[in-house]
Amino acid sequence: MSVPASKECLDLFLHYLTAERRLAQNTICAYQADLLSFFKLVPAAGKIVPEQIKQKHIRTYLSRLYDQNISAKSSARKLSAIRQFFHFLVAENIASIDPTSGVDLPKIKKSLPKSLNLQEVTMLLESGDCNQPLSLRNTAMLHLLYGTGLRVSELIRIPVAGVNLTSGYVRVLGKGSKERLVPFGEEAKEKIELYMTLGRPLLLKKKVSNFLFVTNRATAMTRLRFWQIIQEVCLARGINKKISPHSLRHSFATHLVENGADLRTVQLMLGHSDIATTQIYTHVDSRRLKAVHRRFHPRG
Repeated sequence: MSVPASKECLDLFLHYLTAERRLAQNTICAYQADLLSFFKLVPAAGKIVPEQIKQKHIRTYLSRLYDQNISAKSSARKLSAIRQFFHFLVAENIASIDPTSGVDLPKIKKSLPKSLNLQEVTMLLESGDCNQPLSLRNTAMLHLLYGTGLRVSELIRIPVAGVNLTSGYVRVLGKGSKERLVPFGEEAKEKIELYMTLGRPLLLKKKVSNFLFVTNRATAMTRLRFWQIIQEVCLARGINKKISPHSLRHSFATHLVENGADLRTVQLMLGHSDIATTQIYTHVDSRRLKAVHRRFHPRG
């Protein structure tokens, strides 16, 4: 039995990610790009069999990434893709050895996520012009994003049927097509109702869309456009801080944890598959730590 060449193996792996693991298309494209980047290192790229790829190729690849000033985080992601690829080949009996075994991930400097303080959140969420449908939409999106901690990709794809205004829940289809329910508060509810009543019909112009948030062309919002909207809102409201949609997701989680929410609950709302990912939000400032110590320690 002949062993498939690397390109054929890559096609099999991508099919596995699509059909069995049901990963998002963006994630699959990232795996493909990282693996093709690695194959360029190997002579006769894409034509050799997996057994010819040795640990030295992996180490040389990582060394070249370092020489190109590729960050440790990006290098770790690329190595993770290669590792997942060879785990698949070994599991499918296409390869007998995993050359990534024994190769350590590059050391990543841990950094806390950037979040907004409560004053900045208040400035960002100020209501815009209630007579402008785009302003009503933007305000509703910002309130819902901060109120739920959704990923921006989840926010822009919410269907109208996914929002239950009576119960105050949004139904989200997250990574790996995993569905979850996330609650939102009264203020977000009010902004969404206002947008749906006064803003959305004017944006649709008698057209039909299943998406909750639409553009003035009655199409679904894009990630790039929403990022631009946040920059415009920050500029208009005098917020001199680099803020992205992910900043609001970080702020949502940080503020929950700082006010006593348990990690398991935050994990469920964020849609993290591993609670270790959520644990980064356990950081608190020194003043809060001292306050907790004074309050609860018998000799505080």
